Amino acid sequence: QVQLVESGGGLVQPGGSLRLSCAASRSIFSIYAMGWYRQAPGKQRELVADITSGGSTNFADSVKGRFTISRDNAKNTVYLQMNSLKPEDTAVYYCNADRFRSIATIPGIYWGQGTQVTVSS
Repeated sequence: QVQLVESGGGLVQPGGSLRLSCAASRSIFSIYAMGWYRQAPGKQRELVADITSGGSTNFADSVKGRFTISRDNAKNTVYLQMNSLKPEDTAVYYCNADRFRSIATIPGIYWGQGTQVTVSS
């Protein structure tokens, strides 16, 4: 069982930055993969980025070069640094994790509560 608590969303202008945090209730060494999915109204859910316990990372093509994912093992926390934000990044971002498998194609079984990211002038 894993509880995920995420934070860091908000309103930002195009070109700005935000950092999302996702804190897990247990050591992330015991979690195979953590990351974020996002969903905007009228659009399909998509994986934004993820990181495995071994340090491998994966990004959606739409965010490559702009977003970075990292982890702080001591804090059991994963971070998504979002730079050069665009209006099309507007969505609810959901932290997601699985203890035993990749979340890159099929979401993991654990979800955070979601945080709204709005990019607008």
